[in-house]
Amino acid sequence: MAIETAVIGGGCFWCTEAVYQEVKGVEHVESGYTGGHIVNPTYEQVCDGTTGHAEVVAITFDNEKVSFRALLEIFFTIHDPTTLNRQGNDVGTQYRSVIYYQSPEQKETAKHVMAEMACVWDAPIVTELSAAETYYKAEDYHQNYFRQHPLQGYCAFVVAPKVAKLRKTFMDQIKA
Repeated sequence: MAIETAVIGGGCFWCTEAVYQEVKGVEHVESGYTGGHIVNPTYEQVCDGTTGHAEVVAITFDNEKVSFRALLEIFFTIHDPTTLNRQGNDVGTQYRSVIYYQSPEQKETAKHVMAEMACVWDAPIVTELSAAETYYKAEDYHQNYFRQHPLQGYCAFVVAPKVAKLRKTFMDQIKA
């Protein structure tokens, strides 16, 4: 087993977490914050948009079962990487599209996938590609949010369609 970590942000972390929890080879997904300038930010601080942090997920995965490339292909399918600092109705720098690479290999893979995906989207990709920064785990009530609240309004109308898109588009990569 070759365990790696990927840290990405594609808007609200509830959506991103719910999608990656379904992917074969993903051992754990955790919602959190990174990319800002204060230590141990709270959800309320991040939401006000002044800390510089992005809502992200830390994905622990077995790269013998799922590659970083495959995780990024999913990433570029389940969110819109062409909208700057927003995903749908979630607006602000905390919802930016971002990849925090953990190694030079992840950086190169991300650059290649981003170049390939530029041909897929009708507008320029604005995904930020940055070196890993200090990661802070989000509050416990954010962890496994979709699994715990599937009928909550945001989950039913925003998260569930992203999970459904994953299941349809990447059927061979879904956990049984």
